[in-house]
Amino acid sequence: MRNKSLYFLLAAALLMGIASCVDNDVKDGDASYYSATKQTAAEFLAEHPEKYSMYIELLQRAKPMQTEGENVSNYYSMLGTYGTYTVYAPDNEAMKTYLAENGFESIQSIPERTCDTIVRNHIVNKGAYFTTDYSDGTLPSMNMDDRYVVITSDSDVNNNNALLLYVNKRSLITQKDDSVTNGVVHTINRVVSASNQFLPDLMEEDSTISIFCQALSLTNMSDSLTKYIDNTYYVHSDSVAQSKIVKRFGGKDMVAHWYEKRYFKYTAFVEPNEVLAQHGINSLDDLIAHAKKVYDETFPLDAGLYDNDFTNRKNPLNRWVSYHLMNRLGNHSDWAPSGQILTDCCRADVADAEDFWQTMLKEGMVRFCRASGQLYANRKGEAKRTPTVKGVRVLSDSESGKSNQQALNGRYFYLDDLMEYSTTVRDKVLNCRIRIDATTLSADFMNQGARGNLGWDENYLFAFKRGYIEGWKISPESFVGVHCDNVWWSSYLGNAVAVKGQYDVQIKLPNPPPGLYEIRLAYVASEERGVVQVYFNNTPCGIPVDLRKGVWEYVELNQESLKNDEEYNISIDKTLRNLGYMLGPDSYGKPGANNFRIDAPEHLRRILTTEQFTEGKENWLRFRQVLDGDAEWSFDYIELCPKSVYASPQGENRH
Repeated sequence: MRNKSLYFLLAAALLMGIASCVDNDVKDGDASYYSATKQTAAEFLAEHPEKYSMYIELLQRAKPMQTEGENVSNYYSMLGTYGTYTVYAPDNEAMKTYLAENGFESIQSIPERTCDTIVRNHIVNKGAYFTTDYSDGTLPSMNMDDRYVVITSDSDVNNNNALLLYVNKRSLITQKDDSVTNGVVHTINRVVSASNQFLPDLMEEDSTISIFCQALSLTNMSDSLTKYIDNTYYVHSDSVAQSKIVKRFGGKDMVAHWYEKRYFKYTAFVEPNEVLAQHGINSLDDLIAHAKKVYDETFPLDAGLYDNDFTNRKNPLNRWVSYHLMNRLGNHSDWAPSGQILTDCCRADVADAEDFWQTMLKEGMVRFCRASGQLYANRKGEAKRTPTVKGVRVLSDSESGKSNQQALNGRYFYLDDLMEYSTTVRDKVLNCRIRIDATTLSADFMNQGARGNLGWDENYLFAFKRGYIEGWKISPESFVGVHCDNVWWSSYLGNAVAVKGQYDVQIKLPNPPPGLYEIRLAYVASEERGVVQVYFNNTPCGIPVDLRKGVWEYVELNQESLKNDEEYNISIDKTLRNLGYMLGPDSYGKPGANNFRIDAPEHLRRILTTEQFTEGKENWLRFRQVLDGDAEWSFDYIELCPKSVYASPQGENRH
């Protein structure tokens, strides 16, 4: 994305002698391209007052916050300064429609606070996103009002099925990809709307999911989806400014940015009524009976004990609803690898690209994977072969119609089948090596937008305050940040949680199905790293782990033999396991390379301990840095591998 954006900007610079062409008769969906040369976004808008004069007036009324720009009096001035912006500019007709629909006589009669909100919804200030990069899906960066921007597509049946692109499903892009020196401008025919409702209230308005909403209300799980801003959180303005705090990590000086606000957000995965009807569920009573059948089988010790107590977390309907809910906001691209990470790094011929998540059913995890361009929940397959469990497909935004599915504090997705923590899911789908990316181990990493930022500044760290990282406990000497995705990093999914200092960090693990598990830590070795003593529920896991040592410290690898000699591979694996280590997986690698197993000796897995997991019990891992001084830890992922896999007679695969 970043390289493409630079390409367009360079192309515009080369065409500086060509005047910008404007066609006032452009029709919706014409997909016409325009090129602005040697102009900022503000100058581009000003050059076409017949189209943008009302939007400019709106920009001039709205005032940026202190941390969004220095020495600028309004957003119009900000768009004339250095930066990288994506601007969705409503034309004059769009502004007139907005005024008429909302009873305002003019731009000047719009309340100042409303002006600010409108303007911030139309600008992304952390990237130039062209439609060639994102023609269907959610932009990786939030807009300036901390909302995600969803781009959906449709075809114009009246114009040879020409591609139509919408912003948040309703605002048609009528003129796209106007490249400017500080980003890109897209023209839209309707002011971008954003719901101010909480997630349960927005879902209540969707008649196609009424049965699910009735269950959500009856169980009171709707009350668990109503938080938004943490009023106890604060951070000094100097810490919010991106140029103030510098941390040394990975041999580089990196800017650490603390969030100005801490948000609580949620995601719901929902079966529409028509999907429930396919399983004989046509009313709330039908769903209550169905949930009892499923969850009495999954949790037989609780069968019949809580049937009429719908707010009890062990009630079957409560469990059924809770399994559909996440305490974090994730877009369609977030739940399993996507984009360049998927196409250039995941080895689809070896294994499905997947992630594992803890739901709001504390006993239940869900396995998301991306296969053949589709997102599935609880699919069990291997690479491109026919899956043994087909899973449930999560519909994309473009497949979900025109209804708004984004609330103030979350969003919801439609499913094409029942998503349940059944015995099949527990005993078959999740009977696998569960690889849990470090950036999924706190809801805060996602709710503050730190996970999944490919193409951002490589020297940028999303920083998190002690006491405000859900599921983590950190000492005062510990720094915790999330690094932007980078396909060239020796980290799975190109990301890492950056831990630094004389750190002492505790992390709550998700709850896999009950059983005996081998627990592994994956990390990237480097001389700047520390030495950590690891504890499972405060019991030491052997001797400290030296994060400075890569595979080269334990065995001498031959790449050609790793590629071609199976006996050599078996010997290397046996030697490393005897030492408590494993090579990286063969299902992931850097672009153009083989895979981590062959090409990344600095990426390795340490077998920490083997432990019994029981239903409903909290389990914590603790990492205490034992060296003196300011050491690092590039935390990649945790693996929970059941005995059925690591002790399989066939042996564990290398994926």
